[in-house]
Amino acid sequence: MLTATAPALAAPKADLWPFWERHSPQSTAQIDHSPWDHWLKQHIRRGDDGINRIAYAAITPAAHAELQNYINALQQTDIASYGRAQQFAYWVNLYNAATVALILAHYPVESIRNINISPGFFSRGPWDAKLLQVAGEALSLNDIEHRILRPIWRDPRIHYAVNCASIGCPNLAASAYRAERMPEMLDQAAREFINHPRGVRVEAGKLHLSSIYDWYGGDFGATDQEIIAHIRRYAAPPLAAQLAPITKISDTGYDWRLNDAAIAPENR
Repeated sequence: MLTATAPALAAPKADLWPFWERHSPQSTAQIDHSPWDHWLKQHIRRGDDGINRIAYAAITPAAHAELQNYINALQQTDIASYGRAQQFAYWVNLYNAATVALILAHYPVESIRNINISPGFFSRGPWDAKLLQVAGEALSLNDIEHRILRPIWRDPRIHYAVNCASIGCPNLAASAYRAERMPEMLDQAAREFINHPRGVRVEAGKLHLSSIYDWYGGDFGATDQEIIAHIRRYAAPPLAAQLAPITKISDTGYDWRLNDAAIAPENR
């Protein structure tokens, strides 16, 4: 059960940055994500509650350096010379690795929302800070998610793949996203989140959803019914049976606590 309800949040709209549409359809080149894959397998801890956490406090300087080396290599990649599938995996992995590095740079911290480095007097959190540079362009996490991934690929499963280092977020995948496996990995991420109570739950005949279905509702569907139809596509039989009579969303919530393995899970 969700233990923290997020206040109203105006999520950025998908706003294409045309520069990043460049790609090479005939390219067969592949980007090596094995360092990130190895790093994740070393540091992800899956809780009994089904939530993936990171043992931030246990990460050594050497492990931190390995992560930064991987991010540096991605930043130096000529991403326009790759095909769309390689680009998709690249941007998801870069977003997730950069988010982990951000947490490590400010750890200990109770929530990513407490890392107030975005420009602007009324800004909160780190999402608009220019943390990266690719092809000579400074990039924020919001740039990657809302100006590249969402408008170019127009796939609602993106929201299950990018991770904001919070308990309420879909899991940080325990392996790197790979171009040749993107469809099945995205489906797996969707099923995992939708069939977990922090994503979707039905209580007393009422549908309670993660706030991502509110913040990015247009990506999942224009109406409650369309959002529910999206959820049904990934619902396991027990959840599907509960959803059968439901036609509207009752409420949404989100748990912004850090996905930190050092913090014992609450009894939910």
